[in-house]
Amino acid sequence: MKDSNHNSKKFNRRNFLKKTGKGVGIVLGASIVNTIPMNFASAQSKRLSYPFTLGIASGDPLQDSVVLWTRLAPDPLNGGGMSPHPFPVQWEVSLDPEFKKVVKRGTEVSKPQLGHSVHVEVNGLDASSWYYYRFKAGSEISPVGRTKTAPALHSQVEKLNFAFASCQNWPTGYYTAYQHMAKDDLDLVIHLGDYIYEGTHNSNGVRPIEKDFPEIYTIDDYRNRYALYKLDSDLQAAHANFPWLVTLDDHEVDNNWAGDVPQDPEKQSEEAFLKRRAIAFQAYYEHMPLRRTSFPNGSSMQIYRRLSFGNLVDISLLDTRQYRDDQANGDGWDSPTPESQDPSRTLLGEKQERWLLDGLASSQAKWKVLAQQVFFARRDGAIGPEKESYSMDAWDGYPGARQRVLNFLEEKNVSNTVVLTGDVHTSWANEVKANFDEENSKNVAVEFVGTSITSGGDGSDVNSNTEQILQENPHIKFFSNQRGYVRCKLTQQKWQTDYLVVPYVSRPGAPIETRTSFIVEDGKSSLQQIKTEEALPV
Repeated sequence: MKDSNHNSKKFNRRNFLKKTGKGVGIVLGASIVNTIPMNFASAQSKRLSYPFTLGIASGDPLQDSVVLWTRLAPDPLNGGGMSPHPFPVQWEVSLDPEFKKVVKRGTEVSKPQLGHSVHVEVNGLDASSWYYYRFKAGSEISPVGRTKTAPALHSQVEKLNFAFASCQNWPTGYYTAYQHMAKDDLDLVIHLGDYIYEGTHNSNGVRPIEKDFPEIYTIDDYRNRYALYKLDSDLQAAHANFPWLVTLDDHEVDNNWAGDVPQDPEKQSEEAFLKRRAIAFQAYYEHMPLRRTSFPNGSSMQIYRRLSFGNLVDISLLDTRQYRDDQANGDGWDSPTPESQDPSRTLLGEKQERWLLDGLASSQAKWKVLAQQVFFARRDGAIGPEKESYSMDAWDGYPGARQRVLNFLEEKNVSNTVVLTGDVHTSWANEVKANFDEENSKNVAVEFVGTSITSGGDGSDVNSNTEQILQENPHIKFFSNQRGYVRCKLTQQKWQTDYLVVPYVSRPGAPIETRTSFIVEDGKSSLQQIKTEEALPV
């Protein structure tokens, strides 16, 4: 392989430091090796090859706590390469990148049953504070990460900057967007799903690989697929610089799965699929900075949860896969039918839907965020007044479920609701109507749909039918088919969304630019498109 980012023999800390850029590139040195005591100097630990090939990460920040993650994998593309025994991993948290002001340290045991992954829930931290962290296994030291706790509950918070991203199909492009994201001025990152793709990865993709990788089904398959993705130095840099909030979509398990139903029920029985889902959930947990509350229970996993950032924003991360009814009309795009219009159909499941609505009603934050996977606003893909075509996999395939949310927002007068969406590999900005059947219906929310990191390839600014689609859907105010990520800057008065795009992903090194920006003012669920020079300062 020509790409050393994905060659475990060439991957080391020096290569990581050359590529991480901001924040983490100054902190590895000989002095660090001596500052963590060697409590487990065994023959086995002395023989351990460099195990931190998959990088480090942090996530789910609370006002006094954050999750630290790593996975020991000296041979990452071949099951990890660790012996089938528990292995001690030491960790430290410091106020400074040189680790002269260590505030927390401890030891966690990596277990072979969980792929030698490590999840440390560090408690007793100060609110709204930056920290640095690192791990040690044997005599080997990890890269240094940077993380930040959330503000104190209900405290006055004047601003927050975050980015969101999704859909990073490894063979179809380079993760250049993450290279730029890692250097951005952010407090956190939200990932909306499709962290990996479960299907065949073949040698005719953009990235050079020596052999085809078949679709994944076993725990080793899933672990190796995550390892392939996590070996990317740009992705590692984005993880190392900010805490992440993550939720999964379909490709972490099986394309367009719905509840207990796989994409191809004629090939996978329900029993076989649930076994596969259990494996996929375990692998997802093994590779994400998630709390013990999200530890899988067989084929079930607690993915939806809510995190608060003072009185500025409540972020509800949703699960639109695990509890949904099967897609209507055999999935795909179709006109409305009695099946798709059935008001009893659910996308979130009854329990999660009630949890969401209760949280929206009780929130005391200025902004309420629904961080979720599939297109929320109505999107008619057919041209002309006599035709209608909607994605049965998105909320359009569950219009009764969407209307329950819209009715609640209108009836309870919930203000400043913002939906963040991934999945579709393109950028959109939507005003969400209380009733999409009435042209003059008031707006009850806005939706920002982010493009992919790589999925879909290089893309283009617009498509041949873009103008007609926007005319067909007047509540949709923007579209772009370029790759990149989305940055959101929140204050008590305004929400600003910047669509950052790269011109290509088929080769590394692409520049990034702000394609456009939108402002949402406090109390107004409408979009104001602005020029870049009018944007709020970071």
